Amino acid sequence: MIQDTLIKKQRIVMVIIFALLFGTIIIATGLGSSSVSYDRIIPTLLGNGTFKEEFILFDIRLPRIIITILAGMALAMSGSILQGITRNDLAEPGMIGINSGAGVAVAVYFLFFPIDVGTFVYLIPLVAFLGAFLTTGILYVSSYKRHVGLQPLRLILVGIGFSLALSGIMIVLISSSERQKVDFIAKWLAGNIWGTDWVFIWALLPWLIILIPFTLYKANRLNILGLSEASAIGVGIKIEKERIQLLLASIALAASAVSVTGGIAFIGLMAPHIAKALVGPRNQLFIPVSILIGGWLLLTADTIGRNITSTEGIPAGIIVSLIGAPYFIYLLQKKS
Repeated sequence: MIQDTLIKKQRIVMVIIFALLFGTIIIATGLGSSSVSYDRIIPTLLGNGTFKEEFILFDIRLPRIIITILAGMALAMSGSILQGITRNDLAEPGMIGINSGAGVAVAVYFLFFPIDVGTFVYLIPLVAFLGAFLTTGILYVSSYKRHVGLQPLRLILVGIGFSLALSGIMIVLISSSERQKVDFIAKWLAGNIWGTDWVFIWALLPWLIILIPFTLYKANRLNILGLSEASAIGVGIKIEKERIQLLLASIALAASAVSVTGGIAFIGLMAPHIAKALVGPRNQLFIPVSILIGGWLLLTADTIGRNITSTEGIPAGIIVSLIGAPYFIYLLQKKS
């Protein structure tokens, strides 16, 4: 049983983060090279705006804001799962090669396969999932030891090396491709949010609608997996089965997110850590908080990146990395 005081604290924290998220949405809506004045946002939402205001709001701003929030939520959830099943607070989909595997698959599909406009939006998350799945399968086999099972620390170490190798493969792939396609892949690698139409929202949303409730349903299993192997086996948990199911959910969440936002790391690292610091380590408590924090972090990074320069702006992935890299170093020093 979770104490009522902890549940009350979680709800208060979620209200505060939701307020931060809502405030950032308002700020992001009014900022940009083509801006909508803040006193015109509500009239425009109600259908009383000019053609220019409605175009900026409904065709440019809102789709990008929503897709950014959803992607941040997916990455945060993916990181929360990985940290639970590996029992390592430094685990994150961008760090152990999941994002890189998805990226290589997207690059191969984009560079060497015919693109059909009608199906591209819906196929690209599946392609990213396939690449991430194959990568994680190799990592899992490399980290599995008979009579011992999955070795979480080895999974992370092998994943880091594999991520670097996949980055090298990506460079080889784009080095001999035509300029237009290379520009797209380069922006993808930098974490430039490119899926900014409503159709990308409908492509990403089903993954979250299915996998967020699934993960919350499995939250208590994640708590048990966070214990020692002996303790988990002692309460009757089929460790490998649960790990594989949750790992697949983590892969799908990360792949669906990066397929429309590009190679964004550290959201899956920072969001769960901040959530745990606020409400404690119980997965039932911190995962909902982590989801909101992930959406807010990525939206904040994208808003800053879009408006920090007068040209095309700075990709959200770079802004997140500027924050996430020092945070990662801080965590390493804290654990040493």
